[in-house]
Amino acid sequence: MTENTQRDVERIYSTADVVAKLRRLADAMESETSFRIQIAGERIRVPARAQFSIEHERGDGEEEIEFQLKWQLEEQDDSADDEDTVV
Repeated sequence: MTENTQRDVERIYSTADVVAKLRRLADAMESETSFRIQIAGERIRVPARAQFSIEHERGDGEEEIEFQLKWQLEEQDDSADDEDTVV
């Protein structure tokens, strides 16, 4: 996927899948290493420098909590590192 391609997807995963992804994510964050995650069929490399935030929204009879990782794209982000953890 190129830097200019926009994407906005949301997927519902089973509790077991979410637990496994969050455990591996926590391990990667704790060890300050980059990792890969597959979402809706696309593998994404998240660099160790990514910033983590938690967002809470309330309105129209519902509430939402989002766990978000955000980073600026850099040239080296496109290169795959075989030692990245896949979550």
